[in-house]
Amino acid sequence: MAYQSLRLEYLQIPPVSRAYTTACVLTTAAVQLELITPFQLYFNPELIFKHFQIWRLITNFLFFGPVGFNFLFNMIFLYRYCRMLEEGSFRGRTADFVFMFLFGGLLMTLFGLFVSLVFLGQAFTIMLVYVWSRRNPYVRMNFFGLLNFQAPFLPWVLMGFSLLLGNSIIVDLLGIAVGHIYFFLEDVFPNQPGGIRILKTPSILKAIFDTPDEDPNYNPLPEERPGGFAWGEGQRLGG
Repeated sequence: MAYQSLRLEYLQIPPVSRAYTTACVLTTAAVQLELITPFQLYFNPELIFKHFQIWRLITNFLFFGPVGFNFLFNMIFLYRYCRMLEEGSFRGRTADFVFMFLFGGLLMTLFGLFVSLVFLGQAFTIMLVYVWSRRNPYVRMNFFGLLNFQAPFLPWVLMGFSLLLGNSIIVDLLGIAVGHIYFFLEDVFPNQPGGIRILKTPSILKAIFDTPDEDPNYNPLPEERPGGFAWGEGQRLGG
């Protein structure tokens, strides 16, 4: 019975969020079980382009370090904000969501050539948080019960938290930068006088991922509860 409930809950997760989160968890599990090592996963341009280890373009986004606080922290934020984007502003637009993944991943890979980052998953999570926060500017957040602020400040609060933990903020800055580029090109520039839509989802992605009918039993996470945990809870202003 518990298995059936867990299975149904798992299948309620929208497809892109489900696939990415599952891939991250399975990759970490494989490393913990010593089936693979991080040295087989990390981003290394020389190994990619000279030795044709193309899988590293993907696997460097899937590993968040060994199981521990940092891994759980990243997985929770990845799951929550990836799912809320897919069920919120990208609902019914799976192809556009996949295109955002591809666009963000490509930009991070290009930047990664110059900043010597070996794993880009955390930066990708920050990108998702940034896009969500800019599309929900009136949500009031609460971080660990200590700070109250509006959603657009969330990526910067997370960067400050990383700094307190002694982590490099280059990863967070990369995620914020890529998130801002996507948000500007998708949400801001097309609405300016003379602006045009530069980012256009290829028709092949629409043919593969977009479906005309919605599942009547679809049960999205409420966006007015963005954090869902003590360090990221929020509610809409005036609510």
